[in-house]
Amino acid sequence: MKSTIQTSPDGTIELTMTIPWDDIQATYKTVVTETASKAEIAGFRKGKAPQQIVEENIDKTKTYEETIRQLVPKAYTQAVEEHKIAPIMMPQVELKDAQEGKDWVVAARTCERPKITLKDYKKAISALKAEKAPKIIVPGKEQEEEGKAKGPTVDDVLDTLLTVIEAQLPEILLEHEVTHQLSQLVDQTKKLGLTVEQYLTSTGKTAESIRQDYKVMAAKNLTLEFGLEAIADQEKVTVNDEEITKLLDTAKSPEERKALEGQRYYLASLIRRQKTLDSLMA
Repeated sequence: MKSTIQTSPDGTIELTMTIPWDDIQATYKTVVTETASKAEIAGFRKGKAPQQIVEENIDKTKTYEETIRQLVPKAYTQAVEEHKIAPIMMPQVELKDAQEGKDWVVAARTCERPKITLKDYKKAISALKAEKAPKIIVPGKEQEEEGKAKGPTVDDVLDTLLTVIEAQLPEILLEHEVTHQLSQLVDQTKKLGLTVEQYLTSTGKTAESIRQDYKVMAAKNLTLEFGLEAIADQEKVTVNDEEITKLLDTAKSPEERKALEGQRYYLASLIRRQKTLDSLMA
């Protein structure tokens, strides 16, 4: 298999893979054989029909779809290793050219971890703490207004971090996050017994304005996520097994704990970011 790589200025990566026809044909035959072992064709016991008759009766389009499903992940993994990249999201796959008797061309779009530039975050946080520091109350003087000068909140710290973190976010990553948020919106409206159209009408928004709102939110969240990871790297923040186990112990059921066990790397990332935020607020 041959592959090429192209990287856009925003960091979006496109891998173009050319899969040899011989590989396609061999995988296609394997799929047909698997189908034949399960096929129920009149006049034959289940799985006992001759392969030629199976081929005459199966849906060729679906068989090629299964062939693609088996070949593309292998081709993608090989291309990733060949070009020495480290994708952080599942690729968007597009079949560019697929003709019988010819090599197939498949494109996969993804991205690596965004490039992060940190300004002087320590100075910015120190300035924030000085601004929000509790003021000394002098006896006999008028008391401070309730709720003021109690130190910076989490939101204060996050807003300050956004001013000192520069993130080059790939468009494909932003769109992935927006699609995820829109999917959650659809689920939420269904639970409320509403259609998306009814929800939009009730909020006075349009589908495009919702998408733009989510894109702004995604950019902010991703900037903070990767920014905190960059700060954690700089501050050498680590997470041990005991901390992960402590979080697992908060699971509400054995089933939930088992599901979380399979996400230890993700949990470690969450804990690490929280520890980094806590250290900034200390």
